[in-house]
Amino acid sequence: MSRIGKKPVAIPSGVSANIADGVLTVKGPKGTLTLPLVDDIMYAVNDGEISVKPANDTRRARAFWGMQRTLVSNLVTGVTEGYTKTLLITGVGYRATAQGTNLKLQLGYSHDVDFPVPAGIEIKTPDNTTINITGIDKQQVGQVAAEIRRWRKPEPYKGKGIKYRGEFIFRKEGKKK
Repeated sequence: MSRIGKKPVAIPSGVSANIADGVLTVKGPKGTLTLPLVDDIMYAVNDGEISVKPANDTRRARAFWGMQRTLVSNLVTGVTEGYTKTLLITGVGYRATAQGTNLKLQLGYSHDVDFPVPAGIEIKTPDNTTINITGIDKQQVGQVAAEIRRWRKPEPYKGKGIKYRGEFIFRKEGKKK
């Protein structure tokens, strides 16, 4: 039994959800998100909540139960509050600036890296070493953050590179004389 799947997802005021043609659509103040429904799971939109239950007693249905409930919860949270990831840049001469629909990164390469910002994502740079990525789709925000981080991952000796806020970088000791 899924302990997460048993809990219904509350729909706050100002948010509407409906199921049509195998797709769950959630509309809120920040936008609209959709989720394709899995056949092994039953979804129900009742008064002020969305409930998720397995349609049968197969192993696949039980495995998908908690995950599908979490995906539905992410939709509701996304259209009400949105998601934000913060990246921190460490290193001499490393900096980032948001320029319209591009993010310009200077990461020690012989050229600047221009990262095109996808639709539905907003990138702000409050200072040269901080990047705030905001959007309503949790998966898309995380994917964009991972793609930016991939340009210069933090290295273990000096900690230079792009890291998530709150991420711990395991530091190694350098050469000894």
